[in-house]
Parts: sequence; C-alpha cells; structure tokens
Amino acid sequence: MNDPILTATGITKQFPGVKALDNIDFDLHAGEVHILVGENGAGKSTLAKVILGAYKQDEGTISFQGEQMNFNSTKDALSKGIVAVYQEFTLIPWLNVAQNIFINREYRTKFGLIDRKRMEQEAAELLKTLNCEYINVKSPVKMLSVAEQQMVEIAKALSFHPKIIVFDEPTATLSQREVDSLFVQIHKLKAAGIGIIYVSHRMQEFPLIGDRITVMRDGKKIATVGIKDHSNEELVNMMVGRDISQVYKRTPNPHTGVALETRNLCDKAGKVKNANIVVNKGEIVGLAGLVGAGRTELINLVFGIDPIKSGTVLINGKEVLPKSPVQMVKKGVGLVPEDRKRQGLALKDSIAWNIMAVSLKKYFPGFFVNKSRMYNISEGYKNDLRVAAPSVLKACKQLSGGNQQKVVLAKWLSAETDILIFDEPTRGIDVGAKMEIYTLMDKLAAEGKAILMISSELPEVIGMSDRIYIMHEGVIGCETSRGESSADMIGSWMLGVGGGKNEE
Repeated sequence: MNDPILTATGITKQFPGVKALDNIDFDLHAGEVHILVGENGAGKSTLAKVILGAYKQDEGTISFQGEQMNFNSTKDALSKGIVAVYQEFTLIPWLNVAQNIFINREYRTKFGLIDRKRMEQEAAELLKTLNCEYINVKSPVKMLSVAEQQMVEIAKALSFHPKIIVFDEPTATLSQREVDSLFVQIHKLKAAGIGIIYVSHRMQEFPLIGDRITVMRDGKKIATVGIKDHSNEELVNMMVGRDISQVYKRTPNPHTGVALETRNLCDKAGKVKNANIVVNKGEIVGLAGLVGAGRTELINLVFGIDPIKSGTVLINGKEVLPKSPVQMVKKGVGLVPEDRKRQGLALKDSIAWNIMAVSLKKYFPGFFVNKSRMYNISEGYKNDLRVAAPSVLKACKQLSGGNQQKVVLAKWLSAETDILIFDEPTRGIDVGAKMEIYTLMDKLAAEGKAILMISSELPEVIGMSDRIYIMHEGVIGCETSRGESSADMIGSWMLGVGGGKNEE
C-alpha cells in the first residue's frame, strides 16, 4: 500500500474537565474508507474535527501528503481539499439548492453578475452523480425533505473536488434507495483516489464500503483493524469495554389487557389503509416497513398529529378520537419521535426543562414552579438513564445524539405515560447507548407499559418485539410472533411479495 495521504500522530485534546483525545495515532490512504467507531463521547467526532481544522490539538502533529500541517480553521483544511459532510446540516433554508452548493463561491459572468444558469447546471450534474436528479436545483432548501437536504450537503462537498471527505453519520436520515446511491458514489470516490473518513454507528454498513476500522473508547484508540478481521460482536466488545453476549434482551411478561388498539384506521392522504393493530400491556410490538410504507403516518394518527379520515382508536378499551398530542398525552400516550431534534426536544433549553416539559402541571399544579425541586426531580431521571452531562442545566443542543435521546425518554418517564410509541428509537446513536435503550424498553414492558416501536433495522425489530406487524404501501399485510420471524420473511412482506396472515 502507498504512503498515507494523511497521518495524525500523538493527537491530544483537552477540554475543561475532560481529556477528549489521548495520544491518538490515525492515518488514511488515498482511495480508502477508514471507519471511526465508538460510543458517544469516545472522541471520534473530536478527532474528525481536529483533522478538519475545527479544533486545534493541544499536542501531536498532522501531516497531509507528506507535509506537516498547522490547521487553524476549517478554511485552512478546506484549502487543502479536506471537506466534511456533517450530520447537522449547514444549509441556509431560504436559499435554493444551487445557491447553497456554491455559497460564497458563486460563478460570475464577464460583467460581474452572478451566473445562476451555470451554477444550476453544475448543481444538477452533481446531484445526478448521486442519482438524485429528481431534486430541483431551483427549489428552496426549506422545501426539501431531511433526506434530500442530506444529499444536497453531499453534493456541496463534492463541488470542492476534495482529496479527503469526512462523513459524519451520513445515512442517518436517508432511505435505503438513497443509501444505496450514496454507497455507489463512495465507491466511485474511492476509485478516484479520494480518502474517506467515515463516522458511523451502523455496523451493517461497514463491510459494504469500509477498508479499515479504528475503534475508540474514552478518548483513546483501542485498535485499528481490517474490515474482515473482527466480527461485529468483537468490535462491540472493544467499543464498550465489556463482553456482550446478547445485544437484544427481552424478558417474557404476562399481558394484562389491551392498552392500544386501532380498527380500520385510515388517513386523509391515503397513506394508511384500514390499519388494525393491538398492543397489550407489558408487550413490545414492532412495526416494520420500508420508508414510505405508512408507519409514521399511522402513529401520527394515533397521537393526534394528523386527522383521521375513518376508523377507530381505543385506549384501554375506550374509543378515543385523537385531536391533538396534548389530548393524547392526557390519555397516557407518549411519542418518542423519529426526528428528536425538531420534534422531541427544545434544543436551546436545559436538560431539566426538557425532562419536565410534559409533567410540570403534575408536579406543580399551582401557578409557580419550584425550580430547586424541578432540578432535583430531573437530576434523578438524568442519573437513572445515565445522561452524560455535568448538570441538568446544560442545554440539550450540547449533548450527543444518544444522550439527547435519553432526555426524550426521561421526559415521558417523568410523565408516567402507560403507552409509549418509539419511532426509530436508536437511529444515529452508538451501540452502547442502543443497549441502554433496549434495557430500558425491556424494563418498561416488565412494569406493564405498552410499547409500539417503529424501526428500519430488522435485527432490532426481530430482537426486541414480542409481535411484529409488517406494513407495505399503507396496508398492514402480516402479523408474526416472536420466534416466528426471520429477516427474509419480514423483508419479503415489506416489499409486498410475502405470504402469510393477512391483516387487511
């Protein structure tokens, strides 16, 4: 193998009260995908930001193409062809796609005017390479879906003609079609000699694109291994520092009655068609399906977000017409949404305020809120769920994805809801945080809570569910019990080519 295009040696980075990176060595070759893995707080994002010039290391050196670099900003790294695609978007909502891709680098005509036509043509070509020609380059970014915005971010990175691209959880918001298109593009980038640093928690992706994996834990490098040198279980063991014989643990519970039921539920948009589901107390029920199958639309009906066209929702055997989330919370229903940042949290507010957001009236029925008591209550939930933060006064926007998800869960625990709907509960979080959430879900079911879980990860659906409903094009076509499910069978039903018990 040729010499590395980038070498980081002895990288150390200290923040107040924590050593985020401790003497890290890392290298990247041209035409290689080097994957960075580790739990939240392991230091992988910090290392990536040092390489990108966003952070300045306290100790150590970085060499690029054999020359020692002294990056003082992301602009310095960008000038060398080192770019990033972050999980957090950097797009300006009111500008269109082409304007975002070429922002601060606009093409000009010979008269000095912005050459919009050329920008739109080149933006369209970039999107075409990602098989996203369906995205209108003249559309304001705010009109695009989250997945489409992610693809614009990637197109923007490609517009710099990079030598190194850092991908930070790039597939967290993408459909499978878009993931497949992205991976095709990554293989093209590899073939063109571009080095890729890929930060991800989705272990099923590693063998599809990766060459090497560096495992980090508590700011230290544990190992760098070849993509085929270790099993997923061995990688997980290295990440969390303990042996994990089972990721998915379920305790069989007696069911003490029906908590949630829908009968022939339909929405006005035609995306949910005569949906019938039953969730018992003490049970975890999975809802599987491809993106666009109608799963989120179904729970939006149940939670009162979208209006019901026809059909019935029953809570504890009594008919309810969901009119608003506030009403359904009063009925004992809680929702952990797919997009925790926009729907589950007030990011600028503290952990304490987020935890207590839906339970303030329960604890403080009068006019005044006792902040000292509020902080003590939220501190208890923070500790129970092991939210990694020095204080409940810390803003949620400063937390990692896994810790943000724990705060969302703490909010519903404080409200003592009896029915919990989890929409993609572990998307974009590391394996350690996933296991903690699985343990919590199992504990809640053991306490008699009813849980409905949507997930696009088949191992998660199969591993955690007592029963599974499979949805395709708005129709629940199959129901299967724990032990009867296989990935092949569920996958066939998700594609609409299965055979089994019809639940229409």
